[in-house]
Amino acid sequence: MLKNIFARVWALWSAIWFVITMLIVFIPFCCCFFWQEPKRSHYSYPIFRLWMQVYLPLIGVFVKIKGKENFRKGENYIVVCNHNTLMDVPVSSTKIPGPNKTIAKIEMSRIPIFGTLYKLGSVLVDRNDKDSRRNSFNQMKTVLDMGLHMCIYPEGTRNKSKEPLKEFHSGAFKLAVDTNKKILPAVLFGTNKVFPNNKTFYLLPGIIEFHFLPAVAPDKNAEILKQEIFEIMQKHYVENNKA
Repeated sequence: MLKNIFARVWALWSAIWFVITMLIVFIPFCCCFFWQEPKRSHYSYPIFRLWMQVYLPLIGVFVKIKGKENFRKGENYIVVCNHNTLMDVPVSSTKIPGPNKTIAKIEMSRIPIFGTLYKLGSVLVDRNDKDSRRNSFNQMKTVLDMGLHMCIYPEGTRNKSKEPLKEFHSGAFKLAVDTNKKILPAVLFGTNKVFPNNKTFYLLPGIIEFHFLPAVAPDKNAEILKQEIFEIMQKHYVENNKA
């Protein structure tokens, strides 16, 4: 009972600080729209990163990074990450070392003020619209052509099952084969403890770990590549999960 009360009070504290810090960075973020890509992402990324470096400690959330050395200087990657909660996106997009964009639901971009910032770091997709899905795939190719990293959650939606990972969709792996860009698997631990996906308005302080694994070349077809990355990520999650 006390834990539930604290978690909901802490969620309110976190929401208040989110709004305050978002309003502070809103004008600098809006200034980024004066530039075309990829300059826009190169200018907005450090602002977003600084925002989360301030905000996350304010709400008692600390992130430990492992495997950053797997990012080679001068290369950009398709970073594929497991997806458990809404906390995954701000952690992954700001802890990937270098400007990046995330594939994201178009619905979130319609939230006042926040939606404007959301668009800066996202390739938006309406999953119910075939044309939107095709267009987002082409946009992701453009992101990679510009030298930015592309972050994709191949499970598609948040994993609410008891399995380490949900079955992967094929898009990220078709993208890798089409663009000849390496896949860099990344595994998040602890976001579901901090921000459980089965509770409403509930948040706790805690430590999140984000592990970057060695990149994999797209030297096989997309389905084989998908299965290979799935097995790599699942094995790493099972061996390193402290839950």
